[in-house]
Amino acid sequence: MTRIAIVLLAAALVVAIALLAAAVAGTLGRLDGATYPAALMRAAATFAAVLTLAAAVSGALAQFLL
Repeated sequence: MTRIAIVLLAAALVVAIALLAAAVAGTLGRLDGATYPAALMRAAATFAAVLTLAAAVSGALAQFLL
């Protein structure tokens, strides 16, 4: 398997996990009594946080792998 394929699979996995975390955060926010816009903002913030965390971890690990 080439490196490009591994990078693409890892990126797809990170996006899938971020979407799942955002859906859970939005659902929990709605169950907590938040309005739909507030729950959507919680989901968006969670999605952005997961992507930011994945970028930070991959940047830190890149120092050791290259």
